[in-house]
Amino acid sequence: MPTERWPLDAVAALPRDETVVWASASVAARVRERLPFAAWSPAEPLPPRAKNLVVAGGGTMLDEAKRFVHDDAPHVRLIAIPTIWGSGAEASPVVVLNRGGAKEIRLDDAYLPHARAVWEELASTVPPALARAACGDAWSHAIEGFLSPLASDDLREEIAEIVRGMIAAGTGNDGRWFELSARAAAAQARSSVGLVHGIAHTLEDARFGHARLCAAYLHPVFAFDRRVPKVDALLAKHGLDAEAIAAQTAALFDRGDYDATLPALEREWPQVLRDRNTRTNSVLVRAADLRFFLDFS
Repeated sequence: MPTERWPLDAVAALPRDETVVWASASVAARVRERLPFAAWSPAEPLPPRAKNLVVAGGGTMLDEAKRFVHDDAPHVRLIAIPTIWGSGAEASPVVVLNRGGAKEIRLDDAYLPHARAVWEELASTVPPALARAACGDAWSHAIEGFLSPLASDDLREEIAEIVRGMIAAGTGNDGRWFELSARAAAAQARSSVGLVHGIAHTLEDARFGHARLCAAYLHPVFAFDRRVPKVDALLAKHGLDAEAIAAQTAALFDRGDYDATLPALEREWPQVLRDRNTRTNSVLVRAADLRFFLDFS
């Protein structure tokens, strides 16, 4: 069953003695003002009477909360409030955990939060560079989910409508991105992702996080995929303008980030090819295709 969307007032109306909140430091003060619940940290046991866990944070925090509730507190309802868009973790059955420098990926509807809430005013708290990266993450979910060989025509129609909303929202601090991102992630989870995610999962480190890499590589990967005529034909079939999408990917592209990560891409290309996301790219990716990305301009 899809995660329910609640208005923020419905979250605030939860019973105080049965609800705790875990909030990222960047929004903790705002959360205390708006949500009248006791603060909680994963370093502490849940209070015995806790029946609701409200989590306000980014994708990494939301995924850790999804794992916690699934594995350690299945009696608790998880209510997710994203503080930045991009991952769509609040609406996705995918859990990505960082464990010892490696990614542990789980996929099961049982990980879906009970409910999610959109707090559009938090868009103003996101620094512009992070907002652009977050848009790149959401765009990567939408485009790769749409082009995936595992997507059905019905799913592509659904994602095409989301893409039109993304074009209208632009690439800045627009509160509409919270909902667009959630819908893109939920839709993409019903197909797969591709080379952008294969690169991001392989190269991300303390300096270049997942969303930042998605923003840097979506433009060249989309150009790489479009060399095969079926890509533009598939977009046109569902009423999408490939050039308009390319313009959006170009707006997200950061040449400095791209050039800075190319040495790592060259070094890790065999691992990128082995990544399970790369294997479901819309077009086949071969060893010799590294040259396209090294020459991209």
